[in-house]
Amino acid sequence: MIVERKVSNEMSNEMESRVRADFSRARFKSFINQVFSVLSGQRNNLLSYDDVKEKLRIGGPIYRGMKTVRVDQIAGSLNRYHEFDRAFLPKEDQLATRWTKVDRAFYEDIHLPPVVLYKVGDVFFVVDGHHRVSVAREQGQEYIEAEVRECATRVNITPDIKPEDLEILGAKVDFLERSGLDKLKPEANIKLNIPDGFNRMLEHIAVHRYFMGLDFKRDISEQEAVVHWYDTVYMPIVNIVRESGLLDEFPKKTEGDLYLWTLDHQHYLYQEGQPLQPPETAAKQFIEENE
Repeated sequence: MIVERKVSNEMSNEMESRVRADFSRARFKSFINQVFSVLSGQRNNLLSYDDVKEKLRIGGPIYRGMKTVRVDQIAGSLNRYHEFDRAFLPKEDQLATRWTKVDRAFYEDIHLPPVVLYKVGDVFFVVDGHHRVSVAREQGQEYIEAEVRECATRVNITPDIKPEDLEILGAKVDFLERSGLDKLKPEANIKLNIPDGFNRMLEHIAVHRYFMGLDFKRDISEQEAVVHWYDTVYMPIVNIVRESGLLDEFPKKTEGDLYLWTLDHQHYLYQEGQPLQPPETAAKQFIEENE
């Protein structure tokens, strides 16, 4: 009996040492990530569900039942996004007690309750189960069982999204709500990296509507102006951009960015005394000058 108890204590001590070593390693990785974040200027925080909800004006959540979720799709938190970094590594020593208990359960193959997640686009936010997600990721686990609730959104987000990207996506949501482009042209998916780009597009549509009224000599509805702008101004420029392969020269830009650059170039030439050109002509000239 004494021998069995001694062996049991030794095994328990060995397990305790193992899980504490795991936590120390995870904390050190988190420290390195934090240093790199400071040096690179890149944020290393989990996404905040409240920030996403406010900026993207998401709906829901709607219960979707039990799902098997890829751990690398979990990139945010409902209310504990300051306690873990973007890789879900623990940022605080005070997380050790709970973290090591979950880690021990992993080694002892003890079944834990499923985590609770909110789904927005292709990203999952932890409602309950932060330590389980952290341990699963540190242990190289690819999937985790989860109770999922999904939130509706007009723009898709992916796990590689950065907190600073939310500003542009928020502007895109506002653009879609005001223009209705996603309902009028479901195939449309304008992407921008220019911060004020979507506001400028709304101005383009307003100006386009004004000149449509002059040309057609009648009132033009907002919906008609949006569709006509997309078909006769935006897409002709984008098609020429695609044919030219110009995006290969600007890998960090989008088709929408080059559309805006083309219109800026057209406006500059107009101010220099040159006549306004059709969108296709302006795009071709812009591309020729940048080849």
